[in-house]
Amino acid sequence: MTLAPWLAAADPVEYPAVEPGRPLRFPEDHGAHPAFRNEWWYVTGRLGGGVPPTGFQVTFFRSRPGVAEGLTVATAPRQLVFAHAALADSATRRLLHAQRSARSAWGLAFAKEGTIDVAIDDWSLRMTDANRLATLIRAPDFAFQLNFAAVQPVLLEGEAGFSRKGPETRQASYYYSWPQLRVTGSLDPGSGERSVEGVAWLDHEWSSEYMAPQAVGWDWTGIDLDDGGAFMAFRMRGRDGTPVWAGATWRKPGGATVRFGPAQVRFEVQRTWRSPSTGATYPVAMQVQGGDLTIDLRPLFDEQELDARASVGTVYWEGAVDAWANGAAIGRGYLELTGYAGRLAI
Repeated sequence: MTLAPWLAAADPVEYPAVEPGRPLRFPEDHGAHPAFRNEWWYVTGRLGGGVPPTGFQVTFFRSRPGVAEGLTVATAPRQLVFAHAALADSATRRLLHAQRSARSAWGLAFAKEGTIDVAIDDWSLRMTDANRLATLIRAPDFAFQLNFAAVQPVLLEGEAGFSRKGPETRQASYYYSWPQLRVTGSLDPGSGERSVEGVAWLDHEWSSEYMAPQAVGWDWTGIDLDDGGAFMAFRMRGRDGTPVWAGATWRKPGGATVRFGPAQVRFEVQRTWRSPSTGATYPVAMQVQGGDLTIDLRPLFDEQELDARASVGTVYWEGAVDAWANGAAIGRGYLELTGYAGRLAI
């Protein structure tokens, strides 16, 4: 994601490259990789039970800006942590959003190695054992405390976790997903705490060079399918809207996995929405194809633009969507649309 403008003058630093053939190892690779430039843990899902259908997302970003690396003081900004949290409330058709940012110091903000354990003050995302996670978010307008239980193994994206993002091999990330997480917990959308349950998806990526120079942003989706499968697809877009690179992964019921390269992935716009706040136009309804699998994505509601200029310095659309095929609902997940309010810089 875009970093704050004052980081543009960062000192030169040599970041490690993402290279094919490096196997992902767990539990170590669940944790932070502080030598790399950027990293994020991204959990999205759908809640129900005690509330109308509600989308949620919580994302923690870690960045090594390459400044003050020679300083030994605890407050040197060698590692920065950002966090976003949001609720998409179908009853009110409102997106509730909050964000935080801090330098990693004094134990108040951190991204630990060896396990998922990231936090800014009382916001956190942590592994509680090998197959369980928990998050706690307390924002001015909402709060949630959610527990996630894995029912499937992690899903390695790309080539065994090496995910190309551009025409050059160095434009890549290490990337895995954890779909079909079972969710329990509590949610307060501003009107009182209620018990909830649902399904969620976790993405974890780390990289040093994520986007090709000719790319302005990306479209991404992660869908928990009702048959127990999972589908992820992305495309990196050029200035004229054409794909610079693309990829997709389909875990079928039973666990067999099919991966699709750039020529096999298509995103087609079905409908757009123009933000009254920023003037950006987003393709909020999309048809996504990976090989022979075609899915129509329909937003829970249109107004799910997220203004994160106060933390990572960008505006994008990140929304809960329903997945349809052949006239029937087949799943639910999230759609992320970046670079439509201006070129994304990482």
